[in-house]
Parts: sequence; C-alpha cells; structure tokens
Amino acid sequence: MRTQMRRTRVLGHEVRVSVRPGTQPGPPLLLCNGIGAGLDVLQPFVDHLDPRIAVVRFDVPGVGGSPAPRLPYTFPVLACFTTRLLAELGYDRFDVLGISWGGGLAQQLAFQNPRKCRRLVLVSTATGVLMVPGGFSVLSKMLTPRRYRDPAYARSIAAELYGGRMREQPDEIRHLVFDQSRIGSRAGYLLQLLAGAGWTSLPALPLIRQPTLVLAGNDDPIIPLANARIMQRLLPHATMHVFDDGHLGLVTAADELGPLVSGFLLGEVA
Repeated sequence: MRTQMRRTRVLGHEVRVSVRPGTQPGPPLLLCNGIGAGLDVLQPFVDHLDPRIAVVRFDVPGVGGSPAPRLPYTFPVLACFTTRLLAELGYDRFDVLGISWGGGLAQQLAFQNPRKCRRLVLVSTATGVLMVPGGFSVLSKMLTPRRYRDPAYARSIAAELYGGRMREQPDEIRHLVFDQSRIGSRAGYLLQLLAGAGWTSLPALPLIRQPTLVLAGNDDPIIPLANARIMQRLLPHATMHVFDDGHLGLVTAADELGPLVSGFLLGEVA
C-alpha cells in the first residue's frame, strides 16, 4: 500500500508523520531514528520490510519537518509523547525499532509500555551515558549537526564516523543523508543531545520483558560492538545478530536486515 505523509497535532505540537499501511492486520512497527536524522533516511530499510507489516515513522520535535518544541524534553517525556502520537493514529499496540539515539527512545518506550509494546528491535545503539564509548575523535564529531549541513565535511568524516561500507564508499553519504533527509534546526539537535544527558537504561534492561532483537555492526566506530553484547546479556528475552557493516547498516545493508527484522516481527524467526 502507498505510504501516507501527514502532519498530526499531539499535545498541541505539530509532528510530521509517515504511515505505510500493512497488507494484514497487526501492530505497526514504529521507527525511532538517530540523532538529527529525518524520517526519510530510513526509506531503504522500509522498502525491504515485509509489506504485511504497517510502518510508522515520525520526525522528533525539532528534527526534519517537525517544528522545535517550546521546552526541553527527556526520554521518558518523549516516550509519553510518542505513545500519544500512536494513539492519535489509531494504534493501541505496537512494535518498536530504534537506531542509535532512537534506540534509547525505543528502550524507554518498551519499559514504559509493557502491555502496549509487543516486540523491540535495537540497532546500532547502547545504554546511554553508561556505555562502552567510541573514541573521543568520533564522539566529538557528534556534538554538532555540521555533517547534516556540509556535504564536503560529511564525506571527509564518513569513514571515521560511520565505518563499514562508508570506508570504501564515502561518497554514498551524500545520497544517504543529503538526498533523503530534511535538515532540522540546530536547537532541535541540541534538545536531542540534552534528552540523552544523564539517561541510562542499564537498571531497566532486566525489567524489559518484550522479545528483543539486537542488531549490531562489526565495524561501528560510534557504538562499539561490546554494547550490543551487554544489552543481550541484560535483556531477559534477547537474541543478537552481528552484521558485516558499520553504524549505518540499517540502510546500507537494508537488503539483509529488512527481511531479518520482518521475520522476527512476524514470528517466523526466534
């Protein structure tokens, strides 16, 4: 079915939303994107998801096509906001996939919604401030949205920052980011950084009861592979898959990960 792009008001705030209806009944998959990235970036992954699965994407306030909020927010507040968004769209149950920064939001959603959230997929993500960090040079480049605004700069750091296929094909960053994503405000990027400041999921992971699929690249400079192994051990019902790529593997290896995630959500694989 054709993807529907719309704007929805949630708690007085306008949000840009994309909904791809599924061809069979069932909870939709909510996609939570990485810091600074609009919903369009994940289109290659959506294209490789089974059409039976409905897919909901949204731009976090201040990112992409969603205006910045009036006040800062935390992950618990944003999780409440996102649950309300799904209710406005007519969904009382859902699956959730979070990549990178969005993985923090996905963990928070699963923790706060043990009955509404059915399954959890965590991609290239970690446990917040208490994690095995990437190198200082890598993390320092994450402090500003410059890579979303300067194509030449993004290409120059693509290999060091994202690893995986970007080491051999740094020019692809233009297609993946600049051709696909709307640029949000600098204030919106700062608010995302602040939302993660001081947040950690470590104490909550043993309490997350949903079946969980942890996906991690074997060459991810931002989120070292050790973080995925820690999450797998602490989550009661988690399985892990390591893919041969870097931080952007969800889109650069979408042909591999799309069917894998589909099988997990449809109950065709453990």
